[in-house]
Amino acid sequence: MDANKLAKQILDLVGGDGNINAAWHCATRLRFTLKDVNKAKTEEIDNLDDVITVVQAGGQYQVVIGNDVGKVYDALVAIDSRLGEGQDDSTATADQPKSKWSIKGAFNGFVTFISGAFTPFLGAMAGAGILKGLLALFVALHWMTPKSGTYLIWYAAADGIFYFLPVVLAFTAAKQLKVNQFVSVAIAMALVYPTFSNTHLHLNFLSIPVQSATYTTTVIPILLVVVVQKFLEPLFDKFWHESVRNILTPLCLLMILVPLTLLIVGPISNAISAFLAGVVTILYKAVPALSGLVLGGLWEVFVIFGVHWAFAPVMMNNLQQFGYDPLMPILLPAVLSQAGAALGVFLKAKDDKMKGLAGSNVITAIFGITEPTVYGITLKLKKPFYCAVIGGGIGGAIVAFSGVHANVVGLASILSIPTFISKGLPLSLVGDAVAFILAAVLTYFFGGVNNKSTKDAAPKAATNDGETALMAPVKGIVLPLSDVNDQVFASEAMGKGIAIVPEDNVVTSPISGTISVAYPTGHAVGITGDDGVEVLLHLGIDTVNLNGEHFKMLVEKGQQVAASTPLIEFDYKAIKDSGYDNTVMMIITNSKDYDFHFSEDTQADNNDLIDVTPKAE
Repeated sequence: MDANKLAKQILDLVGGDGNINAAWHCATRLRFTLKDVNKAKTEEIDNLDDVITVVQAGGQYQVVIGNDVGKVYDALVAIDSRLGEGQDDSTATADQPKSKWSIKGAFNGFVTFISGAFTPFLGAMAGAGILKGLLALFVALHWMTPKSGTYLIWYAAADGIFYFLPVVLAFTAAKQLKVNQFVSVAIAMALVYPTFSNTHLHLNFLSIPVQSATYTTTVIPILLVVVVQKFLEPLFDKFWHESVRNILTPLCLLMILVPLTLLIVGPISNAISAFLAGVVTILYKAVPALSGLVLGGLWEVFVIFGVHWAFAPVMMNNLQQFGYDPLMPILLPAVLSQAGAALGVFLKAKDDKMKGLAGSNVITAIFGITEPTVYGITLKLKKPFYCAVIGGGIGGAIVAFSGVHANVVGLASILSIPTFISKGLPLSLVGDAVAFILAAVLTYFFGGVNNKSTKDAAPKAATNDGETALMAPVKGIVLPLSDVNDQVFASEAMGKGIAIVPEDNVVTSPISGTISVAYPTGHAVGITGDDGVEVLLHLGIDTVNLNGEHFKMLVEKGQQVAASTPLIEFDYKAIKDSGYDNTVMMIITNSKDYDFHFSEDTQADNNDLIDVTPKAE
């Protein structure tokens, strides 16, 4: 992978740095908040060699790359250092009105904030969590005692990031909200100051009693404080002259926010924490198997939509309230079921490329990185994803029924099992195994891995008997050519074919061959197949009058293309709004040389629509 080249391509295709409010990354994805998502050329990004897929969820534009995402992000920052400064919604153009408040918008903003706050240190927290679990295992096996120097040193290494979690979160959350990160860190350090760790100490501030509380390992208090800082900091910046602003604004924030947190924010967050913990406990104890079934089965669905980060504060809060979390172990069957589905694809696939991709992703998913598996394999093939949902749900139900819990919260993977050391561990391991094996077996027998109708299966060109299959060039509704509102096409004067009412912005090649005609207006393209079939794709009726507006030709005359290669990008909605019929026609211009068999499919989505066979001489 050429990270620099890929970064430049992605930057250009998302609309340039002027279209980016913020950019950051997690374990596998570049995450953007864009000013205008319609400027992003999603299909072109999706077709880049080193991009797995593009996802839009939780108010974010996400480019899934895989384990090398960090290199690409670093290359992005090298191109434009502003992209390394965190999330920013203050750079929106003046002529771009802010959207009205809505529950959906507020939830998307919350998810974006939480994900941006947790993702930068997720790897460190996962590594520390695994070390903490291993130490618990060593003590259980009597290999080590909690009083030994080795244990104490390693425990400090493992527990440090959790103990001082408010400090770490203060830095990343402040970066998200574009406030002074070091003031946020100073506030967090005050909260974990040893004086306030003494719950038996009775304090007051200006004669107002301070509620006793411990803020180490907490999540909610510091996140609330940084949100408050977001509103107060600009006020002080405006009040103080620039000559003293850098000193007096932090002074005012520290003098106000630390007491405010201890007096108001802390008690409020404690009430929220107790409520969340109570709800989780009630649901988990009332119907543990159902909780496991839902969370184990749908966790990867939450990941797809980007809303899984909403669970992070809940799990961290459980850890702080009870000293353990019952939800974390349920996530492991969801992860292992994706690995099992990938194994089923590996064992069943006939396509060498898919087999190799699935084989490598079995290992990746087992160690907790499931995005490449989901977007590159199971979700693309659809049925394997459903098989994984079933496996994860049943496995999750077994794990929940076991009563096992996690002593730390981190990345769910096979390495996190030592953190689950508690009563019920043997049964939970059975649930993990069931999720993996069941997903693999279901995928192997019912996953439809080699179905020719599978969207991303290798397209066929010419068969041994000379038959050529023409794939749908665009997603949409299939119509007979006779229904087209143009007599030339409807009468088949130009040749036999089909028509499609488009539901996508990219037209792809239906066959492998050579571009014979590439109209500069972008409204039509001709392909001569490797076996001599001549195909004309005509986008809309009378759209030549648009003089190229709403069209972008992606290929040039003489270029070799494979089936499914993007040929033209067009805005089918804008074309219709301009008063033109946007129906796409696929015509075989040398029809007299062939016999035809038309598919009965009414929906076009990379499926074979026409089979042509040379006429006998």
